[in-house]
Amino acid sequence: MIGNNRLIHLDGVSRRYELGGTTVTALDTVDLTVYDGEFVVVLGPSGSGKTTLINLIGALDTATEGTISIAGVDITDTKRKDLFDFRRRSVSFIFQSFNIFPGLTARENVQFGIDAAGRDDAPGADDVLERVGLGDRSAHFPHELSGGEQQRVAIARALATGNPILLADEPTGELDFTTGVQILELLREQAGPGTAVLAVTHNREISRIADRVVELSSGRIASDGPPPGGRAELADLHW
Repeated sequence: MIGNNRLIHLDGVSRRYELGGTTVTALDTVDLTVYDGEFVVVLGPSGSGKTTLINLIGALDTATEGTISIAGVDITDTKRKDLFDFRRRSVSFIFQSFNIFPGLTARENVQFGIDAAGRDDAPGADDVLERVGLGDRSAHFPHELSGGEQQRVAIARALATGNPILLADEPTGELDFTTGVQILELLREQAGPGTAVLAVTHNREISRIADRVVELSSGRIASDGPPPGGRAELADLHW
């Protein structure tokens, strides 16, 4: 159920870069609000601004114009040194490139995320690995895991933090269909009271199970609303 707690709020946000004397606009005057309980999918082709959007929401980048409020905190003018503590307690990431530590086992990678978030109420690393289907691989190092298994470790680490906002960049990109559906179910379950999930993807099929679909084009929001035809069930997906 979608709540009334505004977890993500962008007001007139633009991000411009200077490249070789040319100004490139990655995002152009974007307004976006996401409430707790929402599972939002952001669609758009390469270069549409999806990665810039997720980086701004996750405080990995700063806006050129506009204001950004995340989990009730205005981070627009927050100094970089203060953003680290904000991120570790408010936002969890699932990166397309995994970003797991090669010298740590699957269990240790997930435990690192729990420790970094500093939450006493976080689920145990083994419990979360079991949820993503890696209960029997917890002692394995990344080089002993397939690409899909490494991605599931990254997803388990994000789920284990208990942070209110979960940002996912192509969360099913390296997964087979069956495992991908399992992960999507976990992500959808994660969106609940006090929590929101925003997933960036090229896969339009994934957007069918979202509460809202935000489509970007040339740095602007081209559409924002429920999935065309209504929200589908996981059993109806195919890719």
